[in-house]
Amino acid sequence: MSTQTSSRPRLAAFAAAPVLALAVACGGGAEAPKQDDVASVPDAPAASGARPDDGNSASAPPPGRSAFYDAQLKYVQCMRGKGGYTDYPDPRLSGYLDWTKIDEIASRPGQMEAYKGGKDGVCRTELQAAMAAEPKRDQQKSFESMLAHAKCMRDNGVSKFTNPTMSAGNAQPGGDPNPASPSIDTTSPAYKKAREACRSKLLDGLDGMQ
Repeated sequence: MSTQTSSRPRLAAFAAAPVLALAVACGGGAEAPKQDDVASVPDAPAASGARPDDGNSASAPPPGRSAFYDAQLKYVQCMRGKGGYTDYPDPRLSGYLDWTKIDEIASRPGQMEAYKGGKDGVCRTELQAAMAAEPKRDQQKSFESMLAHAKCMRDNGVSKFTNPTMSAGNAQPGGDPNPASPSIDTTSPAYKKAREACRSKLLDGLDGMQ
């Protein structure tokens, strides 16, 4: 990844397919639960004669999991197996992905496909299924959350960070004023510090958008 990148480089990666960016633009429904915990449960010992873990298995799902969680878990399993990202993180208990860890993976040389279903879209089918299972959001609450986050980012030194907008009743993320020619360096220590300071402003799942 170059030193000058979009504030959300994954959005550009998703432009060629119906992926996460479109999920936030869905109609208003109940807000997805806010949950920072990650469903990371140690693997149980392999049964006698069982095949050893080949990186294609995610941690055991939590009790009462949702269809969204199940779909995301299948996507994670695909990314670890077919995609070759053996350290791809488990989904959170809410079903949303841990974008901080995925950003770290995608920042490695030649690993941008971590944002869009693996090399050659090998896990795109699983990604689209997970998106289809995502609960609908309250768009006004999403907008208010992203607005508070944008203001926080500017207050913490990222002066060019733009506000979100509303379009046809759907919240559209803010961030770099010109993603096609980024002016915000998301790899800088100052940006990362602001990102950490403002992380709590975003509802669960919106960290993958703005």
